[in-house]
Amino acid sequence: MLTRRHFVISAAAFFSAPIPGTVSAAPISDTSKWSRWDAQVTPPSYDPATTNPWELNPRFLPQQVEANAGLRPGDIHVDAVARYLYHIEEGGTAMRYGVAIARGNLYEPGTYTIRRKAKWPTWTPTPAMIKRDPAIYKQHEDGMNGGPTNPLGSRALYLYVGNRDTYLRIHGSPQPRSIGGRASSGCVRMVMAHIIGLYENVSTGSTAHLYAPDDLVASQS
Repeated sequence: MLTRRHFVISAAAFFSAPIPGTVSAAPISDTSKWSRWDAQVTPPSYDPATTNPWELNPRFLPQQVEANAGLRPGDIHVDAVARYLYHIEEGGTAMRYGVAIARGNLYEPGTYTIRRKAKWPTWTPTPAMIKRDPAIYKQHEDGMNGGPTNPLGSRALYLYVGNRDTYLRIHGSPQPRSIGGRASSGCVRMVMAHIIGLYENVSTGSTAHLYAPDDLVASQS
């Protein structure tokens, strides 16, 4: 029997003010730490379908489900109503994951191409984010190193329209208990351990369909 263990990744981080007159270095992701970070955000004896130290509603744990006919293998569909992400597989099935979507009117439904993937990505808030919430984002305007407290978490899929980066991402989050809600500034959030598994099966060039909150995605459990 799987024993529940308390497993919390703190979102707290400490930042130093830059010395006046100096140029801030670009944020980095230390590749030598990736394996350690993966282990840090993956619970012991991890089973995607049952491990739940985050105390999520069980429906948000990864499950293989039946997909409706006609969906292209490799594509991603995000159901903003049920807060599910579906990754379509060969043979008429899909892997389903719980997600959080953007709060208010920041969620942007549409059809996007995944043109980039990154492990333990760096992050820089957009000018719009800084303007909207300066108390939260101004301190990070020069970027934030990759790591377990970075808002993009363990993995990120970068959404484009044509060759234009939309600055929308499907990414891990250091706030796993936000899953199932509306919490982000535009992106689709996942549990960090969950997106580590998804990431390996997603190819660049795949399509991501983000449905409006009043639409129903064409997949079923």
